[in-house]
Amino acid sequence: MSTIDQLTAKALQQIAEAGDLDALDALRVALLGKSGEITLQLKQLGTLGPEQRKLAGEAINHAKDAVAEAVAARKLQLEQAALDQRLASERIDVTQPGRGLLPANAHPVSKTLERISEIFSRLGYQTAEGPEVEDDWHNFEALNFPPHHPARAMHDTFYFPDDKAVDGQKMLLRTHTSPVQIRTMLQQKPPIRIIAPGRVYRSDSDATHTPMFHQIEGLVIDKGIHLGHLKWTLETFLKAFFERDDVVLRMRPSYFPFTEPSAEVDVGYTLVNGKRVIGGSEGWMEVLGSGMVHPRVIEACGLDPNEYQGFAFGTGVDRLAMLKYGMDDLRAFFDGDLRWLRHYGFAALDVPTLSGGVGA
Repeated sequence: MSTIDQLTAKALQQIAEAGDLDALDALRVALLGKSGEITLQLKQLGTLGPEQRKLAGEAINHAKDAVAEAVAARKLQLEQAALDQRLASERIDVTQPGRGLLPANAHPVSKTLERISEIFSRLGYQTAEGPEVEDDWHNFEALNFPPHHPARAMHDTFYFPDDKAVDGQKMLLRTHTSPVQIRTMLQQKPPIRIIAPGRVYRSDSDATHTPMFHQIEGLVIDKGIHLGHLKWTLETFLKAFFERDDVVLRMRPSYFPFTEPSAEVDVGYTLVNGKRVIGGSEGWMEVLGSGMVHPRVIEACGLDPNEYQGFAFGTGVDRLAMLKYGMDDLRAFFDGDLRWLRHYGFAALDVPTLSGGVGA
């Protein structure tokens, strides 16, 4: 056996027996470092003749590669063994409270959604949900938006490509939570009292609009329902939400394809230090859209509009949060800035629950 073969065999055995990373690194330096044994063998090639230099060079380079691969493989083994030992010795009880962490804050939108849901649950409403990716029929046509109806221009819609159609229906990101009302009426017999909170999408962005925002809608379907029931419901809700008894409503005639008659709902405000504060009637601000459910919508859901009537309303959750908590720019809701969240956010126990009551 040649000298280089003997050196390689000895080196590989020593590498395999290295007990820790420090010992392995010392072997690497002794073999492959500037003054290492294999490096010295390379330096002596110049003393050999051409034929001998070629053969010896190939053998030494082969030995060098074999030793380097063995060092790398042994290093992985030792690192994995060290990690296994560390994992076995270090245990964390994940059921224990955190230590040294900043307190978590509930987002104002989460606070507002829970607040609204809690208020309506006390009025006997159930919460209903539906898909955010909707088909054209549920989002528009069943709500009295026939094809090419000019009212579709009210919504800057995110449509999916035509090849994503399902059962011949064009797909889109829902522009409102009204499709949940349609799905509920198709699946549930009256009486119906629901709210439908969720994310909706429209192509719009400025200080008071974002491409994705939160909306909540309400629906009541029963016999003998009239506009007075709608007005009382909205007054009760807004007084509870803003926690003021001097909330004044004004209903203005408007147009929505899915309600007839339709009404925009304004709430009175008072100017305090140059800012609008809900309550009183120094000025008016629009907060809701509402109306009596259109007979065609009731009929599209398989119900007799001569027997059943209903009302519906909808509002932007983000807008209500801005009004209640004094925020000026809707875009900050979605910036993910922890400083903003720590300022406007709420501790977990501040979020109202059913057991806590409206004033929680």
